Amino acid sequence: MQQTAPVNSRKILIVAGEASGDLHGSHLIRAAAEYHPQLSFFGVGGDKMRAAGCQIIFPSDELSVMGVVEVVKQLPKIYHRFKQLKRILLGTERPDLLILIDFPDFNLRLAKVAKGAGIPVLYYISPKVWAWRSGRAKIIAERVDRLALIFPFEPQIYEPLGVQAEYVGNPLLDEFMENQPPGLLRKSLGIEAEVQVVGIFPGSRNSELEHILDTLVETAQDLYRQKPDIKFLLPVAPSLKRDFFEHRLSAAGLPVFIVEENIYEVAAASNAVLTVSGTVTLQLALVGTPMAILYKVAPLSYAIGKRLIRIEYAGLTNIVAGRGVVREFIQDAAEPAAMCREMIRLLDDQRYIETMSQGLEEVRQLLGEPGCSMRVADIAAEMTA
Repeated sequence: MQQTAPVNSRKILIVAGEASGDLHGSHLIRAAAEYHPQLSFFGVGGDKMRAAGCQIIFPSDELSVMGVVEVVKQLPKIYHRFKQLKRILLGTERPDLLILIDFPDFNLRLAKVAKGAGIPVLYYISPKVWAWRSGRAKIIAERVDRLALIFPFEPQIYEPLGVQAEYVGNPLLDEFMENQPPGLLRKSLGIEAEVQVVGIFPGSRNSELEHILDTLVETAQDLYRQKPDIKFLLPVAPSLKRDFFEHRLSAAGLPVFIVEENIYEVAAASNAVLTVSGTVTLQLALVGTPMAILYKVAPLSYAIGKRLIRIEYAGLTNIVAGRGVVREFIQDAAEPAAMCREMIRLLDDQRYIETMSQGLEEVRQLLGEPGCSMRVADIAAEMTA
């Protein structure tokens, strides 16, 4: 249901370019509705932001593309949507504030337009300048009025640049508190407690599936041959089509339950998970589910990225920990037989499982305290007062 704006409403244009941004944006909008009802939101997002009360101009999945090659294919559509938002920022009904959530290549260009139009800009979940393109921090400082950062090591990056940047906590802590898994998924699916269950988490981008789905399926087939009593859970993101997975997995002959429950409930029902990199790895860490991480894109995209990325790990769980808590299978190393061996270890090697569990607990502690969404809503209210 959309918000009913009060008379003294402040209009906020909010742009989230992918599923994780839609999730975090929805929590921000709900926090604002509770503590700052004068704020009304419209912009780019998904079903979660729409349900929270945001008027969606166009869905974020039109912009969500991963990899250099994949982006090039979608450039005409992306440019058309950019011009649409630019007209809003320069028009007569311009917003009081622009909030950008991650998605830097698109959003930083939008920030430049807003800055030129005199519209204040709040960047929530900063581009990962600590991972690659560190020079972009200076561009951010020039185009953004305030930064709401979700990792405690980020403010020191921006401190020398004179932009107001503050650590607000991590939004996943708010989400996890609201979505404590009751642990009923196995029972509802008829899976007995002693049965081993592996989660297969394919991510939220269609562009990812082209390069990883066959690898995920082959790994599951290898695992099924070695453990014929095993079951699989595959959560489908709102941005993806359930029937696509049903067709592909039925052809593979795997005992897979395709589910649409929240990610925490699926994680709680799984003994171990094979997952794509990104936000989902932190969600799994909060539940404490042992995992292995798969990262695979178009060969050209990987070759370019390898030259640019400055960090050792692909998964956010390992990045936050500053060490390899979880094993990663990247590009050519994402080989089904090797990943199958890792999943068996995560199911049967108790010492290995305990060591990883301790590492995941360390990650949970490093993320800090809940309340991130409320803090960002407070900043938005200050900037529109």
